[in-house]
Amino acid sequence: MLSRMLELWCGLHRPAVLGCLWMAVLLGALSFLDLREEGIFLIPPFAATLTMLVYQPSVAIAQPVVVVCGSVFGTLIGTVLALLLGSGPEVAMLAALTAAIVLPLLRAPHPPGIALAMCPALLHLGSWFAVEVVLPFTLVAVISSALLSRLLSGWPRYPAPLSSEVGPSRDKTRARRSASLRDDLRK
Repeated sequence: MLSRMLELWCGLHRPAVLGCLWMAVLLGALSFLDLREEGIFLIPPFAATLTMLVYQPSVAIAQPVVVVCGSVFGTLIGTVLALLLGSGPEVAMLAALTAAIVLPLLRAPHPPGIALAMCPALLHLGSWFAVEVVLPFTLVAVISSALLSRLLSGWPRYPAPLSSEVGPSRDKTRARRSASLRDDLRK
């Protein structure tokens, strides 16, 4: 049963060489800025965002509006709470929980955006980090990924096409998939 679960849930992903090169360029640029400029540019949620764009470009949480808005709003939530309450792990935890509630309500549930909410309280990033660093980075990430998907045949399609399934038929399809998965797991 465990092997069947792994087969269904954990599809094998070969390393995406082009995607890793693209990540190296973008993360390298942030590293360069870290060394050259005053401030912090390279933070872990950025690597997580790029990984999602390379390995899971069709999921809802990796779509351009969700990536940009989720990251920026998550960072803004953390910045506001850090300005109001100070810094430290307690404020970071509160920021992450707040982002985990607010971002889905804004239809931008980007997990690295929730992680970004913690950064202002932990790293003292400044009041404008969301606008000066997060917004440009996420725009470059989604635009470059979309361009590469059109220029390179080996690049995954991005962004995902808008679904024509809306409303009850979509829910029925989802229910059929869930029932099929349950039946497969029982075998």
